[in-house]
Amino acid sequence: MLIILSVNSSVEVVLLFFITLAKWKGPPERTRMDQSTKKLEELEKQGIKMRVYWTLGRYDLVAFMEAPNEKAATKVLLRFHDLIDTETMVAIPRKEAIELL
Repeated sequence: MLIILSVNSSVEVVLLFFITLAKWKGPPERTRMDQSTKKLEELEKQGIKMRVYWTLGRYDLVAFMEAPNEKAATKVLLRFHDLIDTETMVAIPRKEAIELL
């Protein structure tokens, strides 16, 4: 987690962005979907934002998540280990990446 102190002493917490590509471990059945929905609702209550989209192609799902650090993101993804295999990347907003040049 990156914490930035501004001139007026307010604290701004900057979340990291994660993109996860996932494949189902088994067929997407109703009971499995209900389980994943409950897990996503629990995450929302804990302040973790995760948007999940079903996709066509090599991967079945893509998820966009904001978390304070890599450990928090890993902890989130471990909740879904019984449902999906994942590949996750850390993403930097375009504007911030350009400022690195």
